[in-house]
Amino acid sequence: MKLTQIRPTGTERTFGDGELIVTKTDPRGVITYANDVFLRISALGEEEAVGQPHSVIRHPDMPRAVFKLLWDTLKQEQEIFAYVVNLAADGAHYWVFAHVTPSYDGAGRVVGYHSNRRVPSRSAVAAAEDLYGVLRAAERRHDRTPDAVAAGSAMLEQVLAERGRTYDELVWDLATGGRL
Repeated sequence: MKLTQIRPTGTERTFGDGELIVTKTDPRGVITYANDVFLRISALGEEEAVGQPHSVIRHPDMPRAVFKLLWDTLKQEQEIFAYVVNLAADGAHYWVFAHVTPSYDGAGRVVGYHSNRRVPSRSAVAAAEDLYGVLRAAERRHDRTPDAVAAGSAMLEQVLAERGRTYDELVWDLATGGRL
C-alpha cells in the first residue's frame, strides 16, 4: 500500500482515553509490531502493517520538519514527544500524542524504536494544527524536498525562538493545557 493511493476523507477517528497505540520498528522505521489498537485505528490488518515503513500512515498535513526533528532526536538516542496526525488506510485521520524511544539490545546497540501514542487534548490538537499550518506553508514554497524540509525546520526554530521555548517545552506546554 502506498500513501499516494490513499486520499484523506476529512473524517476524524478517535480512540479511548484509556487506550494506547503501540508500534515497534527496526532502526530504519519498518514496523515489526503493531498492537490491536493501532490496527483498528489505522484500518490496517497486521499483515498489511508489519513489514511496512511507519510512513505508511503519514498524513500529507504533517510537516516534514517535524519528522526530521523526530529522526534527528532518535539518532541521538534520545526520546521525543510529538503531536502527530496520521492517515488511516481508509482515508480517515487520527491525532496522537506520541512518545518514541530507542530500543536497545543487550550490548547497548539501537535495534529499533518503540512508540506509544495516547489521545491528545483538543486544545493541543488545535494548537498543533495552527503550528503545522505555518510549517507547511513554509515548506510549500519550495519544490525540492531538501529545501522544503530546511524551510520548515527554519520556521520551527523561528517559532520556538519567538516564544522563548525549546521544542520539548512547547510540547509539554500543550500537554498541560497551554497555548502556543
